Amino acid sequence: MKTILYWSPCLVKVGTVKSTINSAIALSKYSKNKYKVKIINTCGEWDEHSDIFKKNNIDLIEFKFKFFSYLPKNGFLKSRISYLIIFIFSIFPLLNVLKKDKPEFFIMHLLTSLPIILNNIFKFETKFILRISGFPKLTFFRKFLWSISSKNIFKVTCPTQDLLTQLRNKKIFELEKTFYLQDAIINIQDYLTKIRIQDKTFLDKVQNYNNHFLAVGRLTKQKNYRFLISEFCNYLKENKKEKLLIIGDGEEKDKLNDFIKKKNLSNNVFILSKITNVYPFMKKSKALILSSLWEEVGFVIVEAAFCNLFVISTDCPNGPKEFLENGNAGYLFESNKSNELKDKIKKFVIEEKNLKRFKVKAKKNSSNYTLFRHHLSLKKILSNEK
Repeated sequence: MKTILYWSPCLVKVGTVKSTINSAIALSKYSKNKYKVKIINTCGEWDEHSDIFKKNNIDLIEFKFKFFSYLPKNGFLKSRISYLIIFIFSIFPLLNVLKKDKPEFFIMHLLTSLPIILNNIFKFETKFILRISGFPKLTFFRKFLWSISSKNIFKVTCPTQDLLTQLRNKKIFELEKTFYLQDAIINIQDYLTKIRIQDKTFLDKVQNYNNHFLAVGRLTKQKNYRFLISEFCNYLKENKKEKLLIIGDGEEKDKLNDFIKKKNLSNNVFILSKITNVYPFMKKSKALILSSLWEEVGFVIVEAAFCNLFVISTDCPNGPKEFLENGNAGYLFESNKSNELKDKIKKFVIEEKNLKRFKVKAKKNSSNYTLFRHHLSLKKILSNEK
């Protein structure tokens, strides 16, 4: 049985958390005991998921110090300081694991510079797989590190075809080392459990927000919610009865609530936090709106499509256009352009009854992001198949 280590020291609950968990579950579940899957827990960042890992026969490799709860999580500067602390405290524990355990594969999602540097120095027999997600800035340091490390990296994977093309055009890695690997977003078992929830208090809350437009994601600059609220405000001038529900939490929550009050939208725009199950809300909503400045594919649009919910999305890089087939599986609007989103909402309301073909295409596309599909793709990459 071959050992696969996942390295993904996440600070906050971003898509990478879900991607890492589901990828590990997919390999453990469908590999028929070919792989033993382990996740490195650098400072306690994976503690709250220990029951899920145990249930799916995934081991946690524990580093000595548990300081995750003390690390600042939000804000660019604070998060960089936290990652620097994790980097420093993980050097020798990670080196020890790689030397002692000698895993066959090492899949790295975040803070990849540390394992890459260690591999450059010690030339481990382990095959290192670099996962490039989101819309990475090709800084001088990152480009230099990738360039000098290319020969020591086994494979490089990207979650969208667009990002893969961009990466190949940069010619940093050898062409035959770069692959498209869709994220493991849809856990069908988890979906069936969450959609069948019987908790009356929760279902009453869902019913309170019935037939709303919906947005889901962390309340950060990336999600561009201020623009979304402004555009929805413009749309409300033509239809005062429409409502928007935003599900999420984050550092911009207070600012967004203040903005909602300033615009006198308290009866039309609502922010709901601490919700871990969005599927029932998706089943009750009119359409999902994605206003992000960038996305790797946009986990939430995949989940919405799986729930047969119509998607109205920004044309931001890298994934939404690809998933929505350039507007053939949902509506796209130009990011940050005034009245673009407002007009798409208006168009949706007018044409709502005739949009079934869009939903069918999007639902079909979402099936490519199940755990099983991810497993099939990753299995080929691990086995060096073309």
